[in-house]
Amino acid sequence: MLRLRLLTWDVKDTLLRLRQPVGHSYAAEARAHGVRVQPEALSRSFREAYGAQRRRFPNYGQGRGLSSRQWWVDVVKQTFRLSGVQDESVLTAMAEKLYRDYCSAHNWETLPGASETLSQCRGLGFRMGVVSNFDKRLENILCQCELRHHFDFVLTSETAGCEKPDPRIFEQALRLGGVLPRQAAHVGDDYLRDYRAARATGMHSFLLRAAGQRAEPEVPPEHVLPTLSHLLALIEKE
Repeated sequence: MLRLRLLTWDVKDTLLRLRQPVGHSYAAEARAHGVRVQPEALSRSFREAYGAQRRRFPNYGQGRGLSSRQWWVDVVKQTFRLSGVQDESVLTAMAEKLYRDYCSAHNWETLPGASETLSQCRGLGFRMGVVSNFDKRLENILCQCELRHHFDFVLTSETAGCEKPDPRIFEQALRLGGVLPRQAAHVGDDYLRDYRAARATGMHSFLLRAAGQRAEPEVPPEHVLPTLSHLLALIEKE
C-alpha cells in the first residue's frame, strides 16, 4: 500500500464537467439577445478563438497585462464575431453574462462518484488539494458545486503563474501540502498534463479513463481509473 499523505486533483473532466457543450450555452445566450446562431457554428468558432487566445496569451494572459476576466471576455466576443455577430454592444453584454454564468453551478455538474470519493479520501485522513489549469473563478465554482470543503488548498494555474505540465505548479502544491513527492499522488484525466507531469516531479499519479476512451500504452493498468470510485482500491494495491 502507498504511504500517501497528500492527494491532488485536476478538476475539469475529473471532478466537474460542463452540463452542455459550449456552443449550446452560447446559442441560448444569443437567443436571449435576439440573435440566432447555430450551436455547432459557435462550437467551431469557440475552438478557433480559444486556441488563438491561448497561443497569443498563455495562462489567461499572466504577465501580459491582461486579467483573466478580460482574457475570457475577448474569447467570447471573438467566438461570436467568427459566427457572424458584429454588434459591439450585444457582444459585450453576452460576453459579460457568459463570464458570470460559467462562475456558477449553472453550467457545471459533478461527475459520478466525485463527491463520494472525495469524502472517503478526506475521511481516511489524506490532505487534499486541487491542481488545475484554471482561472481564479475555480474557488467559487467549487463552492457552488459543494466540493470546496473537501480541499485544504486550491491551486490554479493563474494563481501559480504556470500551467501543467510545468513541474513548478506541482512543486508549489507539494509545498502547500507540506509533503515530499513520494508522499503525494495526483488524479486527473490528461495523460501529459496530469499523469506524466506529476510523475516527472516524483509524485505518484492515476489517470481517469472512462470506458471507450483511448488507452495510453505507457500507463500500467494499476494506474488507470475506470471511475473515481476505483481510486482507493488502487491505492491499497500499490
